[in-house]
Parts: sequence; structure tokens; C-alpha cells
Amino acid sequence: MFRSFAPSDSAPPPLSLLVGEARVFSDWARGARENRWLAEAHKGDGHPVMILPGFMVHDTRMALMKATLRRAGYRAHGWGLGRNLGVTAEMLDRIDARMDWIERRSGKPATLLGWSLGGLIAREYAKRAPHRVARVITMGSPFSGSPRANHAWRLYEWVARHPVDAPPIEARLEEKPPVPTYALWSRRDGVVAAASARGLPGERDEAIEVDCTHLAFACAPEAVAAVLSVLGTPLSR
Repeated sequence: MFRSFAPSDSAPPPLSLLVGEARVFSDWARGARENRWLAEAHKGDGHPVMILPGFMVHDTRMALMKATLRRAGYRAHGWGLGRNLGVTAEMLDRIDARMDWIERRSGKPATLLGWSLGGLIAREYAKRAPHRVARVITMGSPFSGSPRANHAWRLYEWVARHPVDAPPIEARLEEKPPVPTYALWSRRDGVVAAASARGLPGERDEAIEVDCTHLAFACAPEAVAAVLSVLGTPLSR
């Protein structure tokens, strides 16, 4: 199911970067002030976007991103599953039901915007139902290299009750979904190794560097600007 990796591929970010994640509170404040202006300068095409939260994050914490995307001209929706406590056997079925609901109201495939673990889930769902997915945008999602190249895997195993490399669904994290796939990553990410979120050619269509911490992907103006840039890119398929 998963590839094997050399020990050098398994290193999480240095602790100095992890400490830097504490500045997320100032990033949220900046986002609350500045994201509105980014959105109002953008002319979205009205297609739906479903936002998948990161590990241990509730749908409600994605409210700033959702409001920003709506103001930018998109039909932004939460994933409707509450707090993301890890992958479950029925998760993709529940996401499919949500995507069906979105598609019936818009008549269009949706972009999946996933933060961290949410991005991994988005990629796996897009492999299962590519006809319902316009594109996948991941934000700091560890789809490449070792699933332990991050500081969250021990907590994940404790909460989700399964090994990080043996989820209860069939998954090949590095395998690119058959839809346009954009990987947002940061050298300042203190949770997920930059190489793991950036990926290799063939594992994603485009890698986009963003100057923010891992926890700020959901709020920082730099991350929002990158997301809006991707959403404004015409689809090639």
C-alpha cells in the first residue's frame, strides 16, 4: 500500500520551526484584517469549493477561509463532518454524499481545498470520484515521502487508533489524482516537512511555495492569495 523510504526521508521539520508555529495568532489577526481586500480584488467564476479541515480541526475553524472565498465569488462549503479526528472506513462515502449535495445545487464539479490531513483525504476522494472534482488544492499536506516526516503522526495514531501508514481505506498517498492537483507548501512549515508537502514531479501537477507557517495555511493572507491564484487558473481538462 505504501512505499518504503530511507531514514533521511523521514525527518520532520527542525524544532526551531515548530516553535515558530506560535505566531499563528498574529497570522489570524492579519487574515481577519487583510483577506477581505484580497477577496474583493478577485473575480471568481462562482464554481463550488469544498474545504476539508486539518487534523483535530473543526469545520467552524475554517470560517475565515470560507467567508473569504465566498466574498471572492465562489460557492464555498464546509465538509460537513465536524472535527477531523482522522480517517475512518466510511469517510469517503460521507464525503461523496456531501459532494452529491453540492453538485445538485451548483451543477458543477467542485474544487477540493484541503489543509494538512484534509488535503490527503481530498486527494484520495478525487481518485475515487474524479467526475465530481474540478481540482485539488492541498495546503501543507504530507502526501510525499514518509508519513512520519512530520510532528503530528504520534498524536494522530493515538487519536485515530490506527497506524499512520495503515489507514482503514485503500490509499496510495503519493499517487496523483486524475484531476489537476496543486500542492501549497512552505519552508517555514514547522509541522510537516517541506519536501513531503511539496511532492515530486508526477505526484502533483504544480507545487507552489507559500511564506507562512503550517497553522497559518487556513488564515494567512499569503496562503489565501495562493489559493485565489489557483482558483483563478483555467482548468486544462
